[in-house]
Amino acid sequence: MNPTLDAAALAALFLDARTHNGWTDAPVSDATLQQLYALVRMGPTSANCSPARFVFVRTPEGKALLAPALSKGNLDKTMAAPVTVIAAWDMAFYEQLPRLFPHADAKSWFTGSPAMAHETAFRNASLQAGYLILAARALGLDAGPMSGFDKPKVDAAFFAGSTWTTNFLINLGHGDASRLFGRSPRLAFEEACRFA
Repeated sequence: MNPTLDAAALAALFLDARTHNGWTDAPVSDATLQQLYALVRMGPTSANCSPARFVFVRTPEGKALLAPALSKGNLDKTMAAPVTVIAAWDMAFYEQLPRLFPHADAKSWFTGSPAMAHETAFRNASLQAGYLILAARALGLDAGPMSGFDKPKVDAAFFAGSTWTTNFLINLGHGDASRLFGRSPRLAFEEACRFA
C-alpha cells in the first residue's frame, strides 16, 4: 500500500494550487524543465504508449512564433510567462511501441485503425499534460493551462512537416498571487459522481 501524502503536499498539488494568469520575472531553469519531464514520463499511459510531446517555449524567438496564434485575452500573460509549454501529441506514437511496450505487438493495434490511434493518443497525451501540471506544482512552479489559441497556426509554426499536433498550452513559472482571480466554485460529489 502506498503512503498517503501529508496535508502540505496535498495543499501544494490541489487545495492551495491555483491557475495563474500573472507571473513574476523569476526564471525557470533548463534543469528544472528536465526534472519536470523526468517526473511526467513516469506517469501511467495505456500500454505505456506515451504519446505526449512537449515544447518548452522560453526564448524571445519562440514567443514571437507563438504570439500570432494567441487569443487577445491570452497574449499578455503568455508573453510574460517564463515558459509556455505546447502540450502536444504524436499522431504516429505507435512507432515507439516496439520499444515502449515490448510485451506484445502493440503497434499493430493502431496501424490498422486511425480512429483508435487518434483516440488513444489524444486521451493519453491529455493525461500526461495533466501529470505535467501536477509535477510542476510538486517542483514549486505554478501553472496556467489554457485554450484560447489558433491550433493550426501553432501547428504550422512549430510542427510543420512532423506528426506532432497541438493539444493545449500551459504557462509555467512563479505566479504573481496579486493577479489571481477569486477561487471559482467546484461541483459537489453528488453532482459529479455516482456509485454503481
